[in-house]
Amino acid sequence: LPACATPVAEGMKVLTRSEFAKKAQKGVMEFLLINHPLDCPICDQGGECELQDIAMGYGGSSSRFAENKRVVADKNIGPLIATEMTRCIHCTRCIRTLELVNGESELGAMNRGNRTTIGTYIEKSVDSEMSGNVIDVCPVGALTSKPSRFSARAWEMRAHGSIAAHDCVGSNINVHTYNKKAVRTVPAENEAINEVWLSDRDRYAYEGLNSDERLTTPMIKVGNEWQETDWNTALDEVVAGLRDQGDAIGCLVSPNATTEEAFLAQRLLRGLGSQNIDHRIGQQDFSDDGKTPLVQGLGCGLDDIESVNAALLIGSNIRHDQPIVSHRLRKAVANGGQLMLLNHVDYDMNYPVSEKIIASPSAMATELAALVKAMLEITSESAPDGLAALIDAVNVSDTHRAMAGHLKVAENASVVIGMQAIAMPNLSTLRALAALLARLADASFGYLTRGANSSGTSLAGALPYTDAGGQSAYSGLNAAQMMDEKLSAYVLLNIEPERDCINPAQARHALGNADFVVCMTPFVSDAMRDYANVLLPTAPSTETSGTFVNASGRWQRFAAACAPLGETRPAWKVLRVLGNLFDLSGFEYLSSEEVRAEVERETNAVSMDNQIEWQCPENLASADGLVRIADMPIYGVDNVARRAASLQNTVHAASESVAMNAATAGQQGISDASRIVLSQGDDEVSVELAIDESVPNNCVMLAASTAASSQLGVPY
Repeated sequence: LPACATPVAEGMKVLTRSEFAKKAQKGVMEFLLINHPLDCPICDQGGECELQDIAMGYGGSSSRFAENKRVVADKNIGPLIATEMTRCIHCTRCIRTLELVNGESELGAMNRGNRTTIGTYIEKSVDSEMSGNVIDVCPVGALTSKPSRFSARAWEMRAHGSIAAHDCVGSNINVHTYNKKAVRTVPAENEAINEVWLSDRDRYAYEGLNSDERLTTPMIKVGNEWQETDWNTALDEVVAGLRDQGDAIGCLVSPNATTEEAFLAQRLLRGLGSQNIDHRIGQQDFSDDGKTPLVQGLGCGLDDIESVNAALLIGSNIRHDQPIVSHRLRKAVANGGQLMLLNHVDYDMNYPVSEKIIASPSAMATELAALVKAMLEITSESAPDGLAALIDAVNVSDTHRAMAGHLKVAENASVVIGMQAIAMPNLSTLRALAALLARLADASFGYLTRGANSSGTSLAGALPYTDAGGQSAYSGLNAAQMMDEKLSAYVLLNIEPERDCINPAQARHALGNADFVVCMTPFVSDAMRDYANVLLPTAPSTETSGTFVNASGRWQRFAAACAPLGETRPAWKVLRVLGNLFDLSGFEYLSSEEVRAEVERETNAVSMDNQIEWQCPENLASADGLVRIADMPIYGVDNVARRAASLQNTVHAASESVAMNAATAGQQGISDASRIVLSQGDDEVSVELAIDESVPNNCVMLAASTAASSQLGVPY
């Protein structure tokens, strides 16, 4: 047996360079190369192939095999992974990776001996949200990246370390460029964050960078016609449009903006006399502003998740929202941890769940209050005054008691509010109850937020009620109020309100009625052309430098991986120049490093404690009629991922159909309908109907960030 497959025994001596071992290695190499095709010149793995390296070290210069080589027909296993299974050496790494890392048995070995083939058990695609990792572990060119196939040879590409910009994990990546263009993304090892793995969203979203909708030249609207212009003219137009507007200006910042961009944006707005700046574009409940922590993080390190004994997720589609966190949780469950869910949809999980409650969004606070009441029974404590009436009014079930028991007896427990719960209209109630539950259970309490840099943009002061580091108190308008108040001028930093905002219809109406709208964006959509007055092409994360702060509070710097496309400029430079044109102080920076240094100085005293003051309504409101669920789809989270063609061709791409369970469809008299009209207020949209039993009673589910949902108002 080879040393790598031999169990360790007492007193064993392993010799890897003896003559006997070398002879065995050469023999194995001869067998491996018997059927392997000699197509290295056209193989994408060439230059970084383990088999090539080992063949150079241990292979012979000729083969004794004179028979016909085996040929294996390739199967289409999806839009992300290209197959050349004739190259396969049956190491089964891909099978084990999907099973042990992804938790999916999507590939397997069929037949025996010389007829063994690796493939899906039936004709289906490989659909795991982390399927691309099989490409990294494949030692040959049997499994390669389909989107980057034949783009460049390994030795022609340059690797640039960077940070993934699509969730709050901050996975470390290497962006591979060819001719100054991103052609591939692979994981960079960081045991504390993503280990050596990468989600498919982080791996393939780079395709969106080269979308036909990239904005590469400044543009201004003259009459109703768009004209390309130079930067000086465009910036002069911005200065003229914003000057003397004061607190009639509102600024919406993407949670994917760098910390430096958010810091300069809030300094610019406040220098112009406005406090109306916010990055919480996916949130609708702001009633506890100023009573919550400045930074809403996970409450523990990402690597600490593996050691939790009990975890409660509230309103989280963890596999799609933060796939790397889900992978860590899966390892915790494999080690004996108890995972519990309080969700508004019965999401598919690839690891065991000990207890779960699936309730309508309007009933989730009631269920959480019952869970707190069950915990109070265990601890024999009384509820705080602000929550007592609410908790006393609910009934406790055996499921609530079981969940409370798991949390209380766990040595290391965690309560986490997920990205979907943050979008709900009763977030403040959920937050107060979850924080109380965590305190009673001696558990950590945290959030899994939207975007790559929600923590960083909060630290930088992109909030209406405080500045960088929470040093001062203000009373500006939050993201929802800005659209409701219908301000006269708006500054949009790297967002598409019709897809990113919680209330798309209201956002389009407010922006359409504004006197002046400037968009700093890498992309331009048809909707943006309707409401904008000036379009400034700013760089995505791969073309700029900056800092992201992930969910565990880790600051991660990155540099540009490739040159800005066309006339694109880094947003921090655009904001700095605007500050200079307005003659504002504090815009003398020469590099993003200088901006980062100032943000660090102003935020070094910020606490990462997630505990809050108790404040929530005493009575829980119940929803009348149907409740619309609008989960953010895995590949619709930002403007780059939405434009990655391969991701949008997967089974996980956002559906434009509306889903409800059979009972709800029957109550509405539409069980046999294939297409329905969904109405909300004055807005309506025609969509296909899908029956999905994972959706609770009296609920309909239409994914956010889709063309259909962009025509409607606020969900839940």
